[in-house]
Amino acid sequence: MYCIKCGVKLADSEKECPLCGTKVYHPDIQQKDEYMYPKNKYPSQEMHPLGWPIFLTACFLIPIIITLACDLRFSLSITWSGYVVGALLMIYVMLVLPFWFRKPNPVIFVPCAFAAIGVYLLYINLMINGGWFLSFAFPLVTFFGVLTTAIVTLIRYVKKGKLYIFGGAFIALGIYMPVLEMFIHKTFSDDGFMGWSFYPMAGLVLIGGFLIFLAICRPAREVMERKFFI
Repeated sequence: MYCIKCGVKLADSEKECPLCGTKVYHPDIQQKDEYMYPKNKYPSQEMHPLGWPIFLTACFLIPIIITLACDLRFSLSITWSGYVVGALLMIYVMLVLPFWFRKPNPVIFVPCAFAAIGVYLLYINLMINGGWFLSFAFPLVTFFGVLTTAIVTLIRYVKKGKLYIFGGAFIALGIYMPVLEMFIHKTFSDDGFMGWSFYPMAGLVLIGGFLIFLAICRPAREVMERKFFI
């Protein structure tokens, strides 16, 4: 028998280690109300469930208040601070807001994150009179928000068929490429339709089709699993 702390060999009759004083622990002898090590004098205390959200909220509020105060002090109005505050609020909705809930549901908070992105882009568009929000930013954010929410929802509530989910997502993204080029051409460019979007569309559709093929063909899927150790 050996000491569990320092490793010194002990006799069977010894109650504690003669070198370090640790009580002897024998696996065949049941211990009653005895502790191998003394209890902590000050036991650790768990943080309140709302401790982190409150702390992170304060970390965002402090720079927001300082930014607004500086802008109002020198410009006497909200100018550049609006961009900073808007970006901080957008990041807060995306990263901190879910911490206020015990079991945050990504199906709810993913669209909230994209909604925050859309509102921030709308604010920028209004401040600079850009005229690109409805013709470019809104359809772009809406598409990626719907696509991401659909992927998260299916992965969360459908236990099988992830290859079908990701394959369909790649195909949908590929089909959207010409639409994206049309929005870019309509909003920012006076040149003719270039057709560059068909190249990423072809690649994305091929990737999505390959994933769906693997989902359908079990032998091919097993070969890929053995080849790439997945």
